[in-house]
Amino acid sequence: MSSWQVQEAKQRFSEVVRRAVAEGPQVVTRHGEEVAVVMDIAEYHRLRGETPDFAQFLLADPDWDDDIELPRNKDLPRELDFG
Repeated sequence: MSSWQVQEAKQRFSEVVRRAVAEGPQVVTRHGEEVAVVMDIAEYHRLRGETPDFAQFLLADPDWDDDIELPRNKDLPRELDFG
């Protein structure tokens, strides 16, 4: 984790955000004391438990567009010569 003084973080906020997304949480300090963390929003949601796992996603019945009917080729598969 990188550490930024408040004044530097204010001046270079775009870089702090870019590095939070690319490298992970960025710690902001005031007078040498850690006071805040800038982190990627996906990590924040994961830590808060707001991101459903795959099973929850499937159980939530996502819109699969079930009303679409795809035409099927009813011909038998072609014969292959393996010899």
